Amino acid sequence: MLPVDLQAEHVGKHYGGQAAVKDLSFTVERGSFFSILGPSGCGKTTLLRMIAGFLVPDTGQIHIGGKPMNGVPPNKRPVNMVFQHLALFPMMSVGENVGYGLARRGLPRAEIAKKVGAMLERVSLPGMQDKRVDQLSGGQRQRVAIARSLVLEPTLLLLDEPLGALDLKLREHMKLELKQLQAAFGTTFVYITHDQSEALVLSDRVAVMNAGRFEQVGTPQQLYYEPQTPFVAGFVGASNRLSGRATSSSTTGAAAGGLVAFTTAQGLAMRARAIGPIESGQAVEAFIRPEAVNLARQAAELPAQHPTQAGEVQSLLFDGANSAVLLRETASRMEFRIALPQTGRFSDLRIGEAVAFSFDPQQAVCFASASS
Repeated sequence: MLPVDLQAEHVGKHYGGQAAVKDLSFTVERGSFFSILGPSGCGKTTLLRMIAGFLVPDTGQIHIGGKPMNGVPPNKRPVNMVFQHLALFPMMSVGENVGYGLARRGLPRAEIAKKVGAMLERVSLPGMQDKRVDQLSGGQRQRVAIARSLVLEPTLLLLDEPLGALDLKLREHMKLELKQLQAAFGTTFVYITHDQSEALVLSDRVAVMNAGRFEQVGTPQQLYYEPQTPFVAGFVGASNRLSGRATSSSTTGAAAGGLVAFTTAQGLAMRARAIGPIESGQAVEAFIRPEAVNLARQAAELPAQHPTQAGEVQSLLFDGANSAVLLRETASRMEFRIALPQTGRFSDLRIGEAVAFSFDPQQAVCFASASS
């Protein structure tokens, strides 16, 4: 088992009687990329600021590098932080920005210059010491901010939505750069974001946060394919979300692979893999990924073992590899989003066209609804 660089034990924080972070306990292994994913207002920035020492927890304890941090001020913690707005010093050169923390520590100029030069090489900015910050592109400024933090050799690098201010193409590029930098340095990264794509692409493990708590912590694959709560199923990745009522019990359906039958509010009978016990008559929520649905022009083209539905194309959403079709099931008029295969087989699909679709019930997940 790898050593732990960050450990939180029953950490909580309140603002004016409202709980922002509720009794959180978790660990982050050394050298890993750990992301906290959640919507605005879920408490992720509050948690990150407590780790950094800018906020004091009301309850619980935080350990960094095996040492308790309660009462330790931010400048004494083995932590550095990269913000969305990078807070580079515009009056300083690139080299002065990267070496600022080293100068504050009182290192000799020659040693600072050596460390800064080596760090700029490692972040693919060789020989940029004398450049002004305003001469750099957005991606270059991002790398300078990361270099300024990593040159101090922190136990943890905390990143607060650092790609949020970049345009889409640069953000996609910087995701790959960040992942490569973290792997090259081996520093433990703790990253917060509301962008699920960032969290899934970058992370070894992701904590999905909602209303001050972690709903689920796991690998990106576990969160995507094995969500444990309706919130995670709906927040991580795109899904068709169906509400209805169970017509069978999952607790008695083990022989059928834990499948539960349910009828949607619109009267469509379906089956899905139950997550947790579901009793007949309970209100349920089911989630089906667009890419898990098979599309065909004729029902006979679909797998015979899966229930087949008829539908009509309502809209075509062309986005290259992410292209999809919106259709309505014929009887219930329910809307479904289905990912289009990349073969080009449906490139001539037209609005109003009749189609058939089906899915493997094992690839859909179903939860007992909190409202039941």
